[in-house]
Amino acid sequence: MKENNIYSKTIKKFKVTTDSKHDHPICSNLIKRDFKPGKINTLWCSDITYIKVGQGWLYLAVVIDLYSRKVVGWSMSESMSRKLVIDSFMMAWRSRGKPEDLIYHSDRGSQYASKEFQKLLKDLGVKQSMSRRANCWDNACAESFFASLKKEEVYLTKYLTREQAKNCIFEYIEIFYNSYRPHIHVGGLSPSQYESNMAS
Repeated sequence: MKENNIYSKTIKKFKVTTDSKHDHPICSNLIKRDFKPGKINTLWCSDITYIKVGQGWLYLAVVIDLYSRKVVGWSMSESMSRKLVIDSFMMAWRSRGKPEDLIYHSDRGSQYASKEFQKLLKDLGVKQSMSRRANCWDNACAESFFASLKKEEVYLTKYLTREQAKNCIFEYIEIFYNSYRPHIHVGGLSPSQYESNMAS
């Protein structure tokens, strides 16, 4: 690599996206790092990350179906509000046919622990699960997706506006990651290919 002037990606400046210092109720960790559900739409995980743009920060919340590692919902905003996680969940909930017997796993961030979001999940019959305090490995699948997104898209592009970043991230998720990018956890297929093969 050195002879060919090839260098690995460096870690970018860290920005905290998890505010776990709050008084909201905390849910138990229902999955205990068992990231391999036997059926589609039974275990989703979610997390929030940040993207630097010329106008400031853009925050991204995603929802991943751990059965296929497909990103089934997402939302982007210039602020980390409850609406960010609610919008990403509702996108997933509607697009996946309002599944039953679903567990939704996240960290202990204030957005996920908010009364509004917890009530939404309860009203829809969704069981909520949360990682243990200061333990990123409890939500490793979401962290892994963000690492791929940043190495393969975000760190390669200088976004001048939030709108530009939104368009590029949408294309990465829908056109590349879900449809074409091979994933080791689903036999080297893309998430969409894996779901299609299993359904047939």
